[in-house]
Amino acid sequence: MTVRSRIKSAQVEIRDGGELLPARAAQLLMELTALLGNCFEEIREADNAYAHVLLHELESSEHANRARIRAETSPEYARKREARDARELTVELVRSLKYMLRALSDEMKLV
Repeated sequence: MTVRSRIKSAQVEIRDGGELLPARAAQLLMELTALLGNCFEEIREADNAYAHVLLHELESSEHANRARIRAETSPEYARKREARDARELTVELVRSLKYMLRALSDEMKLV
């Protein structure tokens, strides 16, 4: 199972899960937090691959704006965007789970 598929699976579970039990929410929070490290590693590698493509395009073109546009149509740029999007989604899911667990904790204190 890939990192992206694990993130997507957690997203679907959170979105469609209805009443997410606190224990399961805490488990998902730990898993997603651990996956952030994988996201950062992929971002580093994707940024490096894209930088090579961009450098090649800049060296082979007279116009920097055209070189950048050509570089942004490459698979390396798509990989870079996917990696950043996966990180952003993971961060937002972590925030949502933290908020949910905090709200549940506050609710338990009131009872």
